[in-house]
Amino acid sequence: MELRYSFVLFIGIILLVILVLFKQKKKKHIYKSGKKVANTKYVKKLPFYQEILKRYKVLIYIIEGLFIVSILGCLLLLSRPSYTDVIQEEYANRDIFLCMDVSYSVDKLNLQIVESLKETVNNLKGERFGISIFNTTSVVLVPLTDDYDYVLKVLDDISASLEAVTEYDTSSFYTYEYIVSGTIEGNEYYGSSLIGDGLVSCVNSFSDLEEDQDRTRIVIFSTDNILAGYPLFTLEEAGEYSKKHNVVVYGIATKTIDYYNKLEFKSAVETTGGTLYEEASGDTVNSIVKQIEASSKNITVGEKKVVKMDIPQVPFVILTFVVLALFVVIKRVAYYDN
Repeated sequence: MELRYSFVLFIGIILLVILVLFKQKKKKHIYKSGKKVANTKYVKKLPFYQEILKRYKVLIYIIEGLFIVSILGCLLLLSRPSYTDVIQEEYANRDIFLCMDVSYSVDKLNLQIVESLKETVNNLKGERFGISIFNTTSVVLVPLTDDYDYVLKVLDDISASLEAVTEYDTSSFYTYEYIVSGTIEGNEYYGSSLIGDGLVSCVNSFSDLEEDQDRTRIVIFSTDNILAGYPLFTLEEAGEYSKKHNVVVYGIATKTIDYYNKLEFKSAVETTGGTLYEEASGDTVNSIVKQIEASSKNITVGEKKVVKMDIPQVPFVILTFVVLALFVVIKRVAYYDN
């Protein structure tokens, strides 16, 4: 332990010693107030009186001692006791985006993924997580964030919407439209299920693509790879675009994906260094999470820093107990005074 302002304690102790010595010199049996009582020497010789006087003097000494300790405690706090520590900051450097094709044929797959991912999100520690959905156009439901409560709320909203869609429950328009609104803009011209565009749009949602190359960027990508329109990017081109920006894509395909669409999907994700999974379940998502953990670095170690940490707890606790003790002893002295 060290004191940041040791001079405060040093000067305070000197002043306290001077004060005590001055008080001792000033003690004289001079009556300045009250009434004198004659013939008290007989009372003072009584054993009862001598016992009471002895107790009274002991209590006075205790009070003086407690006052001295409390002053020392205050001086110690003002001196700021502290210790020096060397810390090395660590930063979570992994960003994960869930990118979902929300065309109707992928709804059941997406529902399984969303339910499985809730536990994964609960176990995140510092990573940023985002959610992007697409059909004709893309919508970012959650930009990259480490506010996991908000992410879980959005996952719950997606689940409710997917359940409403699969069960044809249109009683709540908002619930039903939650994963549809904004994703089919211009579909009369461009069609739907623009898979390559959806992936590229998601990749562009990562921050600082060119500047921050140390971050690990991952996309969990769900689709049946059934193209029904005219995209700006094919899935192959989207895979190359992801690789260019150091984004690894882990694909999850529907059970019904046909052979050629599966080959194209597999080729695109493997271009980025990722893996294609053919169906969604708790085990599938867990496998992706384990592969992410094994293949990506989550923590970046920063520079070592020397910091001073205040440790006022001990003198503060002592000071608190001294004040309480003073209160009790003073009450006892008041009893004898009466």
